[in-house]
Amino acid sequence: MPIRRDEGAPLVAEVASAVRRCDRLVVAVSGGIDSMVLLDIVAAIASAKRPPLLVATFDHGTGPHSARAANLVQQTAARFGLDSVVGQSTRRGARESEWRVERWAFLRATARAFGGFVATAHTLDDHIETVFMRILREAGPRGLAGLLAESDVIRPFVGTRRAQIQQYADANGVRVVEDPSNDSREHLRNRVRLDLLPAITRVRRSFPDELLNLSRTAADWRVGMHAAADAVMTIPGGDGSLRIARSALAGYDAESLRSLWPAIAARAHVVMDRRGTHRLAEFTIKGHTGGSIQLSGGIEVRMFRDHLLLRKWDASRVEVARNARMRLGGHREPASAGHA
Repeated sequence: MPIRRDEGAPLVAEVASAVRRCDRLVVAVSGGIDSMVLLDIVAAIASAKRPPLLVATFDHGTGPHSARAANLVQQTAARFGLDSVVGQSTRRGARESEWRVERWAFLRATARAFGGFVATAHTLDDHIETVFMRILREAGPRGLAGLLAESDVIRPFVGTRRAQIQQYADANGVRVVEDPSNDSREHLRNRVRLDLLPAITRVRRSFPDELLNLSRTAADWRVGMHAAADAVMTIPGGDGSLRIARSALAGYDAESLRSLWPAIAARAHVVMDRRGTHRLAEFTIKGHTGGSIQLSGGIEVRMFRDHLLLRKWDASRVEVARNARMRLGGHREPASAGHA
């Protein structure tokens, strides 16, 4: 049955419910089918029932199709009476991951300037692919939550299958410009979408649902870990540092600390990698007062008598201290001050 454009249709109602929770919204639109359907639905919602909107698109500069997509987004936004803004990549021959970083930097900067949140058209299929890719990369529970993790990004389609999006586009004549790289097996996500997941699903039909259930469990786990981290007393410093009471972490084993530390570090806007998380958990249990550990990303954790101090570390200051110790003691610094 065709999916209608009116506000009573379930897909439209779902989007309307998501966007009404925001004061202002930046709608990220690539020109592909998912995001063009999102734009079509958002525009169909009566202006009195939705927040102020800004349409944002990003031209990766990868060829004529990229420019056509950006032009289509601008023209469609204008037809709907919506303002739009276009970002332009400064990279040539970049990898997909580099484009993603550049695109998200543009979207977040646009959202800050507009004073709103970013809305994307990620679907349930995107989410399942993301979880599968993170399994391949040996992600922990935090990563396995995928797109269900708590976020400031609005994803109205995260519970919607691509087939429903296609059905809406066909029924309502939504114009799109598809990126030809979506069919290239050069990118891991495309190999997962086109080859790996279909092959596994043919022999295990429940596999996508199992990935979805796993991600839901991981998302619930993340909520629980954040609640546990909230119970850990921390004191933010004016320099972006974070003080954590040693007593609050006493009694936790290494596995629990590996779960707690990323949530604690997030308060200081620090993202920890897997190796650093393991090293910091061990340091928390076995470290001594006065000791410190340097982690990737320029992060230092120093242990004091009653607290741990997480902060950005100054490489020049560390070098001065190292040289001073070597002059005084004639030996290298303890291994606990090594780098991740």
